[in-house]
Amino acid sequence: MLYILAIILCIAADQAVKWYVTANLALYEQAPLLPGIVELYHIQNTGGGFSILAGHTWVLTVLTAILMAGIAAALVKKWFHHPLAMWMLTLILGGGLGNLIDRVRLGYVVDMFHFQFIRYPVFNVADIFVVCGTIGFAAYYILIHDKIAEKKEEDAHESSGDPGGS
Repeated sequence: MLYILAIILCIAADQAVKWYVTANLALYEQAPLLPGIVELYHIQNTGGGFSILAGHTWVLTVLTAILMAGIAAALVKKWFHHPLAMWMLTLILGGGLGNLIDRVRLGYVVDMFHFQFIRYPVFNVADIFVVCGTIGFAAYYILIHDKIAEKKEEDAHESSGDPGGS
């Protein structure tokens, strides 16, 4: 239940910022957020990250829907028992659904955060959730997942009375 609430909060935060930007900035209008660091820049992205597949919103919509369904299944079926994995999947799902809503409703994704000090694509709150969740999940999988599986295997061997594991 807590994960569902977190997903709803991720979507709400994403949609609220997108609403604010579209209500207060004309398309391609810019406004300072943190001067010299980040500005709000209202754009419409028909592609994915770095505008990959720009103009092919339907492909991205289908791919996103499939990926989000898979992540939702992983959460519901608790394929990963560790809380870190579950929270990272929750972030990915919340962000992915936020962008999916835009693609279905608008035919594009509203992006607004533009770094002024480096050359980097304009992005949105949902993108932040997806990227942070993906990095966190990768860290979990690389650093923790195998250790948990090994511990469960050791515990199973000990409880079965098989000290050698064979």
